[in-house]
Amino acid sequence: MIQSHKITVLAIGSTGDIYPYCALALGLQQAGHQVTVATNYNFENFVRGLGLDFAAIAGDYRLLLSSESGQKILQGETAKLIEDDLLKQQMNDALAAAEGTEVLIFNHLAIWGYHVAERLEVPTFLASTIPLSATRSFPFLKFSEEPKANLAKGWLNYSSYILIELLSTWQGRAVTNSVRKAWGLPKLPALGPRFRRDRPRYLSFLPILYGVSPSLVSKPKDWSSSIYLTGVWFLDRLEHYEPPAALTQFLDAGETPICVGFGSMIDASSEVLTNIVLAALLASKQRAVILSGWGGLGKIKIPDDLKAQIFIVDAVPHSWLFSQVKAVVYHGGSGTTAAVCRAGIPAVVVPYFADQAGWANRLYRLGVSPKPIPRKQLTVESLADAIKVATSDTQMQQKAALLGRKISSENGVEQAVAIVHQYLQNQ
Repeated sequence: MIQSHKITVLAIGSTGDIYPYCALALGLQQAGHQVTVATNYNFENFVRGLGLDFAAIAGDYRLLLSSESGQKILQGETAKLIEDDLLKQQMNDALAAAEGTEVLIFNHLAIWGYHVAERLEVPTFLASTIPLSATRSFPFLKFSEEPKANLAKGWLNYSSYILIELLSTWQGRAVTNSVRKAWGLPKLPALGPRFRRDRPRYLSFLPILYGVSPSLVSKPKDWSSSIYLTGVWFLDRLEHYEPPAALTQFLDAGETPICVGFGSMIDASSEVLTNIVLAALLASKQRAVILSGWGGLGKIKIPDDLKAQIFIVDAVPHSWLFSQVKAVVYHGGSGTTAAVCRAGIPAVVVPYFADQAGWANRLYRLGVSPKPIPRKQLTVESLADAIKVATSDTQMQQKAALLGRKISSENGVEQAVAIVHQYLQNQ
């Protein structure tokens, strides 16, 4: 039996970024470990409400995504979301949070957790809900593509990861080396950690846990044995959710609705987006539960002819709501993608940025979603047409149901905890 360890799970980001790591933390806690979740300060009540210890990291991604830089990023442009002072504060907060820890697990948005691990000299895992390890099978964030046996293509695919890694390293190198110096760590080479010769033994073969379903993305053949697709880390502690009476009444009052929500995406014009959604619902003749999310979707005066057809609520646990609807219109985030797929219903994906297009195209290739509609190309007609397909295509519905059964049979948290235990026993 594995002995109890003090474990710090370092995860920053939006709501959808944080939930999977809370699920992983709960799994580790249930296995007998003392677990602290170190995350952005605005999640303190949520984390503590789950019965987990909490440590604060600077930065509120809701405010960051609302900023000028955040809006540029959401529109697919290049911008710097985390300024140098905030990055330095986050790194120092993380070191303080992890002081005395025996195991560190950090997520992809807190990639600088690598330096915290080096400072503390503890067993460490990188954990991510997005496949980010270099491979010849597909380019960076294009995991929707089918692997092709093409030497030149494979080389270009692999190089795309190295290029992104180098750009990321160069962008934050000055701050990172400044913090490392203050921590008594050696300066990193210009090309970053991958190319250093003095890499500590415990960071030489960093195990990577991907909270991704193998039913959605197959493990590339050129990934090492220390890279794992564990299955999704679902946060099912919310299973005892009691919905508002008004929501239950709406669900019971007519035909099964769809769900529309864009999660943490803060749209440049929430009013315009809401009007597109409402018009598309009218054109497709669908009832809908609208999740306002961070962007305030639906926070306008609703036309009288639609009031009885929609129900607007800030947030509802996906594990509960998606079992009550027949399709979901959403932004393509990894967490919502997993929840929709597990529910066994079709999706309509409107990707904004980053990995969202990858998930959107993956679902399209699997036949469980109409063709994705990038946010910049979203119109009433395109959305209405996609909703009509998702709610009427029986073959798509059957494929979605089959995928849902596959994902429901997986236990990503249990698998990830077992892998952590395996490594700790071999230390």
